[in-house]
Amino acid sequence: MKQVRPKKNLGQHFLTDLTIARRIADTVDACADLPVLEVGPGMGVMTQYLIDKPRPIAVVEIDRESVEYLKATFPTSRFSIIEGDFLRMDLRTLFDGGQFVLTGNYPYDISSQIFFKMIDNRDLIPCCTGMIQREVALRIASEPGTKAYGILSVLIQAWYNVEYLFTVDETVFNPPPKVKSAVIRMTRNQVQHLGCDEQLFRRVVKTVFNQRRKMLRVSLRQLLPMPVTAYPSLATHDFMTKRPEQLTIAQFVELTNRIESALCAGTKI
Repeated sequence: MKQVRPKKNLGQHFLTDLTIARRIADTVDACADLPVLEVGPGMGVMTQYLIDKPRPIAVVEIDRESVEYLKATFPTSRFSIIEGDFLRMDLRTLFDGGQFVLTGNYPYDISSQIFFKMIDNRDLIPCCTGMIQREVALRIASEPGTKAYGILSVLIQAWYNVEYLFTVDETVFNPPPKVKSAVIRMTRNQVQHLGCDEQLFRRVVKTVFNQRRKMLRVSLRQLLPMPVTAYPSLATHDFMTKRPEQLTIAQFVELTNRIESALCAGTKI
């Protein structure tokens, strides 16, 4: 069967280096001995190594041409193929509703959405590995006080420990992307509850990082019905003179609780 044509509208960049493909596939070995779901297998360059592992393997692929290629090329008795959009899937229908490891050569333009879905299903996904744009990988793995620290850093690190594993050059793809890639591994930490309203936590983080050059006393105006000065316990806190990249996850939790109190109590706080 002829090879699959990379489709720009699907963000397809097919990995051609088999050594790197094996290295990425082997990143799941450090995770718990659970089933593996590969997102966007394309022509199966990683799949061929995953199906040799002694655990159930499934792949989800939105491109029909790729699905047909996988069916024609690999023994489907070794793995299951799901034709569909990962972002629209009910993950609780997979593997009898049990936990699984997520992996893949993720499309650059939806990698953040994939990881937000991972967070929403963190009870099902104790480990996630794979390849993404290097810039995004650096953001996810960055620490407070650094330029790359941002929304993805906080929201993912609140629930997962992040390892930046290795960098991948542009030359090993067809077609070559314009940027470098990187492989990361995210492993569920011990946090079960943040200690704050988790939806508000997400809103706070996104709001302040969308104006990351401004101090919190300015960026928080979007979340409050009145100026920050109307809420003494917020206005006098030293958080208000900081920028978002200066706050740790624990400090974002504290900030979220203070904002929730302010919203509940109005000017009485």
